[in-house]
Amino acid sequence: MPGADPDPNQQKRKVDSQIDQLREDLSETNSTLAAAFTALQGTQAKLPGAQAALDQAQGAAARAETANAMAAQELEVAQANETKAEDELSATTRHIRESRGEVAQFAAQIYQEQGFGEFDMAMTSTTPQQFADRIALIGTVMDLQGQSMVALATAKASQTAQEDRLSAMRADSEKAKRKAEASLAAANAARDKATAAKTALDALAAQQARQATVVKAQSIAETARLQQMQVESNRLSAVIKARAAAALARARVRAAANAKAKADAAARAKRNQANHSGSSSGGSSGGGSTSNGGPLSPPTTLGWISSEYGMRFHPIQHIWKLHSGRDYAAPCGTPVHAAADGVIIESGYNPGYGNRVIVDHGVLNGVALTTTYNHMERIKVRSGRVKRGTVVGYEGSTGNSNGCHIHFEVYEDGNFVDPRNYL
Repeated sequence: MPGADPDPNQQKRKVDSQIDQLREDLSETNSTLAAAFTALQGTQAKLPGAQAALDQAQGAAARAETANAMAAQELEVAQANETKAEDELSATTRHIRESRGEVAQFAAQIYQEQGFGEFDMAMTSTTPQQFADRIALIGTVMDLQGQSMVALATAKASQTAQEDRLSAMRADSEKAKRKAEASLAAANAARDKATAAKTALDALAAQQARQATVVKAQSIAETARLQQMQVESNRLSAVIKARAAAALARARVRAAANAKAKADAAARAKRNQANHSGSSSGGSSGGGSTSNGGPLSPPTTLGWISSEYGMRFHPIQHIWKLHSGRDYAAPCGTPVHAAADGVIIESGYNPGYGNRVIVDHGVLNGVALTTTYNHMERIKVRSGRVKRGTVVGYEGSTGNSNGCHIHFEVYEDGNFVDPRNYL
């Protein structure tokens, strides 16, 4: 009711449930963190190779640029040589044209004079000296004309050679230019590809580093939260133990008072018997209850024990941790019974425990005894007092479970203990 003190047992159950969930979350977070760092290390391991490939591609591109520059210079030289060759070819062509004119003129003269002009000039000489002079002049003219013919033939041969040389120079220049351009294009493409690969790896590494940082921060926060919850659990455990000690003291006071009352009643009865001597009395004493086994009954007698209390390798989380109870495996829907008389202090769904009922059995042998029934398919009784054997729910596989079973826990003063100690 409003204003009533909160039940520390119930508070501690809730805190311990949160601790279990935090531990599961922390385990998953740490696994994610390990995967994130592994991926980051894998990416970082590729970076040196990518950088080396980029350096190699950049070096090849630089060399290709140098070769292209040299090819451009060579092309300029070749173009200058082509220009020079073109000028020489033009001069040769003019020379040939002039030589052809001279030869044509000589041929026309021979044709006009029927080939006898110089001979007639020699035969009409009036003196031997004049004849000799004219013969010598005719020889000189003939030599000059012969030289003109030879020069014409040489010039034509030179023209042909110059044309061939110019064509070869143009072909070589064009070939060198295409080769240099192709090498430069290939080098630039390789450099661009290597740059893109390195950029992508850098971006991936940065993204993975950010993810690892986020997950690490989450792990730190969950660890801190777990520590805080553990402190709260320890505080509640101390409160529960204090309450249990107080309850035990009150029980001892009541037991002493009952013993005194019984002693007083026995003394009065003895006095009464002495006062009524001679009278007879008879009777029988009866008494007490017998118990089969321990103070707690198993939550079910069907199925089998699939896992005992103690350290084990968790089948879902794949880590070694305390198995805090005893598992009874049976088909889903099998009834689950209260282990002893008590009061339901909590019931409902928990992310780790699934459908769960917690029963407080009060103080037994000086300790506050509590039992929990977990992973149930559904809950039948959610509040109030229960008797030993009352059906509180039905076996299932809710929460963090991998098959139909009931996970049965026993707490002493809020601490896990082996259920077999009480069965």
